[in-house]
Amino acid sequence: MSYTNKDLAAVPIGSRTWGTRNYAALWVSMSLCIPTYMLSSSLIEGGMNWWEAVLTVFLGNAIVLIPMVLNGHAGAKYGIPFPVFARASFGLRGANIPAMLRAVVACGWFGIQTWIGGFSLFQIVKIWSPRFAQLSPIFPASFGLETGPAITFFLFWCLNMFVVYLGIDSIKKLLLFKAVFLPLAALALACWAVWAAHGLGPILSQPSKFSTPQEYWSFFFPALTGMVGFWATVSLNIPDFTRYAKSQKAQILGQAFALPLSMTAFAFVGVIVTSATVMVFGSAIWDPVILAGKFQSPWLVTFAMLAVAISTLATNIAANIVSPANDFSNLAPSKIDFRMGGYITGIIGLLIFPWKLIADPHGYIFTWLIAYSSLLGPVGGILIADYFFIRNKKLKVDDLYKKKGVYWYSNGINSKAIIALVLGILPNVPGFLSTVGLVDKDLFPLWANHIYFYAWFVGFFVSGVTYYSLMKKTSKR
Repeated sequence: MSYTNKDLAAVPIGSRTWGTRNYAALWVSMSLCIPTYMLSSSLIEGGMNWWEAVLTVFLGNAIVLIPMVLNGHAGAKYGIPFPVFARASFGLRGANIPAMLRAVVACGWFGIQTWIGGFSLFQIVKIWSPRFAQLSPIFPASFGLETGPAITFFLFWCLNMFVVYLGIDSIKKLLLFKAVFLPLAALALACWAVWAAHGLGPILSQPSKFSTPQEYWSFFFPALTGMVGFWATVSLNIPDFTRYAKSQKAQILGQAFALPLSMTAFAFVGVIVTSATVMVFGSAIWDPVILAGKFQSPWLVTFAMLAVAISTLATNIAANIVSPANDFSNLAPSKIDFRMGGYITGIIGLLIFPWKLIADPHGYIFTWLIAYSSLLGPVGGILIADYFFIRNKKLKVDDLYKKKGVYWYSNGINSKAIIALVLGILPNVPGFLSTVGLVDKDLFPLWANHIYFYAWFVGFFVSGVTYYSLMKKTSKR
């Protein structure tokens, strides 16, 4: 069996052309998306005031920046993508486990972003042709999907697949375009909010809804975990991008400046715009796509929704196609290339019913964001423990692609990494089962349910420490 192809092979030094500006553009492009806008707004709906919500977003992104830069080091130094990097700790075959965990989450995000982009197209068509919103239903009521949004959802899905067909170079150009266009669109939206509300609106003066410190902290920590979980996916597969870096300095500075600042700035835009909707429409509208549908001017709606569609397309391709395409390719390098991996991602993204996943803020943060962070935190802990503390940042690149090499372990799998992964996930299982309603909360002790609110942190440290201990014990023997 071959363990490489042109998409998984290490990038030659001469082909590494991304500088600080490219990584800054990457994060500005990926951060300026509708889910980012929704973060602070959903925190406000949960009970925080505006500055508590914005601060929580900033803290979450400052924390996730640490594993982002650390995992990015291997990509920049050796030119290898995430699934190949994972082979050092999990084994050539075992690496498929973290790769698939990451890929499945990306498929979920792909579905969510594609739904948002498709719904923005629906708003454009509806404003010019109102009858489009009244098409006869073709899906069962249990689907919760109307015909018009379903059509534009599929059309936007096809557009994403076309970009996959064009390849990785088209993605780089799309990100640069978005990094210039979207900040201007966000600024225009913020200016509208201030003008329409004759100021920044009531949310900026609204106090926190929590009556006791205990109520606040019980909401803050799961919310912070959700903020970390927002980019927990990319904190793993960041080597997929840093493998093109000119230097370590380029990937570190580009990410350090752009990620927390752009996320926080756009989250603040979400706050002031949601504030304005209370003044203008009488209730808080935390979904900007629904907000734009309330405008009366067809041209204004068209401009706003095109901005949303472009934003969503660029983020979707960069954050939710590049990684799973490589991850699926890692399953069978000789049969699955980047393009085929992207198509697989697209099909799975259709099957998760994304319109249901983001129907309410509670499901968005406490079910989706925290649930997958409980899976990815342990993987991050293992990768960092292996690369920095076990191997001291030294990898034998040829062996990452070679059967019977130093990373073959036992039949291609490092059992110690699997044990560490399972032990990092287990503490969060009771809380997850209780949160999604599969079991009664009283079935587990209160502390067991509460651990889930710290899912990423618990998994990261438990798996990292366990892996380090197991590997050190073996090396001493």
